Amino acid sequence: MIQVKTFGCSLRIFHVTQELHSLDENVNEFLEKENIKQLFSVSDTAVTDSNGAIVGITRVIAYDDGK
Repeated sequence: MIQVKTFGCSLRIFHVTQELHSLDENVNEFLEKENIKQLFSVSDTAVTDSNGAIVGITRVIAYDDGK
């Protein structure tokens, strides 16, 4: 069955690379833990504040859970 899962992280100035690496690790850990064999889509969207500054990232994955 096709499933969708959302991950998110906040972004702080001077820590963006570290936080994006952490987001990648969280997604990869989920895929490994759930033994996901087929990934259909990965999409990132920036989250902005009222001034238009990017303050976070939302990552959505679509995958087949094999059930």
